[in-house]
Amino acid sequence: MTIKALRTPDARFENLPGWPYAPHYVEDLPGYEGLRMHYVDEGPADADVTFLCIHGEPSWAYLFRKMIPVFTGAGHRAVAVDMFGFGRSDKPADDETYTYHFHRNALLAFVEKLDLKNICLVVQDWGGLLGLTLPMAAPQRYTRLIVMNTGLPAGEEAPEGFGMWRAFNRSQPDLDVAALMQRATSVLSDEEAAAYAAPFPSIDYKGGVRRFPELVMLKEKGADELTPLSKDGVETSLKARKFWSEDWAGESFMAIGMADPVLGPPAMHGLRKFIRNCPEPMEVAEAGHFVQEWGAPIAKAALEKFGI
Repeated sequence: MTIKALRTPDARFENLPGWPYAPHYVEDLPGYEGLRMHYVDEGPADADVTFLCIHGEPSWAYLFRKMIPVFTGAGHRAVAVDMFGFGRSDKPADDETYTYHFHRNALLAFVEKLDLKNICLVVQDWGGLLGLTLPMAAPQRYTRLIVMNTGLPAGEEAPEGFGMWRAFNRSQPDLDVAALMQRATSVLSDEEAAAYAAPFPSIDYKGGVRRFPELVMLKEKGADELTPLSKDGVETSLKARKFWSEDWAGESFMAIGMADPVLGPPAMHGLRKFIRNCPEPMEVAEAGHFVQEWGAPIAKAALEKFGI
């Protein structure tokens, strides 16, 4: 079945600040025929280590522009993918297309398509909710982890900060992405904030922006059970917790944006308990939710920790 989708015009991505990277695309992922997925691919294709960077919501690969040069400058390969609905990837027109496993299976297929190996997984926000479930499907591919402000929810009651965010997002079907990013990230210039909004020329392109908060596996405050939309990933998330707790044999590095009101220190220390042998986290005092905006020192510290 063909999935009807929108494609953001290339002109929207011209001359973005700090973004010199050429686009790359895959168009034939099994189960996603007709949809084009974008990714950045920098550094040597035959590098020993590949840093696989997965963004969250409502961001895109642009979020990693301060980390990519650190990885490639050390001789490594950096691949930053745009999930469907975000960045330069195609955006399904029907909001109902956006489900937890629609995205997870696309990421699994992407890794297989590029045949990525010796992966250092670099995740934040939805990049973690989904990305942290990938290694258990192919553990031989993954050797390292850099994890920032994210979680592996599995049906708990939503903390107040997330409940407020989900309610706000529901009230904004045409969310002003640039304004949101600038409110959440004090260091952004107007031009950088606009770059985050570049993928979304109109409300029609924002299905992923609308849907992702509804898919988070957290109950409404006072509710007895999850909504039908948010049930989809619970079993997978629980399996991922078990994998990271019992089976993960790689190295890990955690960085926390301490000023994040939604996925800040309490959430991250909770997540750390699930990651076997995860060392004390790097705390970035001034960083909010989009901690990659402080990404250069984080990337440097991770490389030093890993000795690569």
